Amino acid sequence: MRDLYRLLTRWWTAFALAASLAMLGAAHAFERFAGLAPCNLCLKQREVYWGAVVIALVATLWHLVSRGSRGTPRIAAFLLAVVFATGSITAVFHMGGELKWWDLPATCSGGGEVNLEGLAALALGTGPVEKPVFCDAVAWQFIGLSMAGWNALISAALAVFSLLAAKRPKDARAPRT
Repeated sequence: MRDLYRLLTRWWTAFALAASLAMLGAAHAFERFAGLAPCNLCLKQREVYWGAVVIALVATLWHLVSRGSRGTPRIAAFLLAVVFATGSITAVFHMGGELKWWDLPATCSGGGEVNLEGLAALALGTGPVEKPVFCDAVAWQFIGLSMAGWNALISAALAVFSLLAAKRPKDARAPRT
């Protein structure tokens, strides 16, 4: 178990990169293959993972270029913890709106950005009618949790692991000679 902990904390940015890409891939797969259009808060949650991809990619490349002599940079693990915690907070806010714990902002009422060409085509009857996506409507559930709920749990777990990687013991950072 200790060896797994050392491996995970030493290469945390690579694991975080893989996890972020997997979450983005799952979100895009649900959109493309299951036909679940994202709402505004869903898109905000994706932005968090794109930020994590950038941080983790830069840190992993740095780790590889420096030949991993000291493990992944601690500052990158801490930044990833902040990014994943932000994603978890956003997902909890989204989940609370779905469960009617609080009201969501007006941008979550389904409109999003106004496209004048689309409005003109709709007024003339030549364009497709797009159904608005509301943030407070649960489009998919598994074991009683919506996508936002699962995202909150996964983001929180990634934030905790990032903190563990940032606070790893010295023997996990430097290889034994």
